[in-house]
Amino acid sequence: MRSKMRSFVSGFAVATGIAVASMPMSAVADPAPDVGNWQSVLEQARGQTVYWHAWGGEPRINDYIAWAGDQVLERYGVEVVQVKLTDTADAVTKVLSEKTAGVDDGGAVDLIWINGENFAAMKRNDLLFGPWVEETPNFDYVDVKGKPTVINDFTVPTNGLEAPWGMAQVSFYYDTAKLDSVPKSAQALLEWLAKHPGRFTYPQPPNYMGSTFLKQVLTEVVDDPKVLQQPADEVDAQKVLAPLWGYLEDLQPLLWRNGQAYPQNGAAMRTLLADNEVDIAFSFSSGEVSSAIEAFELPDTVRSYVFDTGTLGNTNFVAVPYNASAKAGAVVLADFLMSPEAQLRKQDPQYWGADTVLAMDKLPADMQNAFANLDLGIASLSPAERGTVLPEPHPSWMSLVETEWQKRYGVVQ
Repeated sequence: MRSKMRSFVSGFAVATGIAVASMPMSAVADPAPDVGNWQSVLEQARGQTVYWHAWGGEPRINDYIAWAGDQVLERYGVEVVQVKLTDTADAVTKVLSEKTAGVDDGGAVDLIWINGENFAAMKRNDLLFGPWVEETPNFDYVDVKGKPTVINDFTVPTNGLEAPWGMAQVSFYYDTAKLDSVPKSAQALLEWLAKHPGRFTYPQPPNYMGSTFLKQVLTEVVDDPKVLQQPADEVDAQKVLAPLWGYLEDLQPLLWRNGQAYPQNGAAMRTLLADNEVDIAFSFSSGEVSSAIEAFELPDTVRSYVFDTGTLGNTNFVAVPYNASAKAGAVVLADFLMSPEAQLRKQDPQYWGADTVLAMDKLPADMQNAFANLDLGIASLSPAERGTVLPEPHPSWMSLVETEWQKRYGVVQ
């Protein structure tokens, strides 16, 4: 989903030490909950306020988070306050700055929507509470066997430090009333743009969707994609990235506004397609496209597709900082987000349209039927239509690509 998530490394210099508005630190530390004793966790959580730091750039997602907060308050007495971020790295660096200042209890951040390089940075710097995830009741429903990325985040083992709550796979979309055929590979996209200049763009990195597009291209043009599963500092990174820069040298002048301006995020890119500024856009979920059609943000002739050789896919998570003020409340919220009820609503394009992390054969019969009967929307791809799910590169590649891209193509919006 999915940005959203500028790398911790690139964000640290400007974000360290910043104050996060409207989040008073608690003077009383929350003792580490005993997740193995769930009843004690529920009792400890009651009356707590969880400050959930989550990307706030998509109204439908914000509405879903508000619904989840209402449910947790009603059921467990836990209040949820969404701290809307434009950049997840801001929350990560906030936790690090607290650790540097010796604030090891009563921290300002209770839960973070996170994955990829930001998770890797928090894990590397011992900024996470846990392990706890695999002891929560609803983790029993998670599809660990069929969806291995629920326990491996961009090749980095989660080790019970973050709870999966959504699956994502890149899909492209276009208006069938305007295009008869579409390019189905990075190379085909370049050739198509040579004939249709200006009709495609991507968000400016380090926006998460923009960086994802660069990784999608890199995965296709690199000599050996397996090298991307290794840390970038273990190989000749510049040699590996050379085909990407060669591709972008040809691509940039063919982009919308000659590559001199970029949409801010995925939602802005969607608006460009709706306004006939571009012909092809992309998302981390075809369900999001169906949701946009439901909300009359896109015409009902828009459809989704994937590249012939596959597109990148991953899992997104929530994690609890090591010094969170409301650890028990955060764990209860995270467990609810993995519940069949919450996952069903999340997959419904009327509310979000994100794929579930759950295994259908683990669910009660009534919930299996509910998922089976869910209308995924006219633009959503079935599992059979999604093709190959390509693995995300090691997080270090994203940091390196973003940094190098800024040197070559970065513009001031």
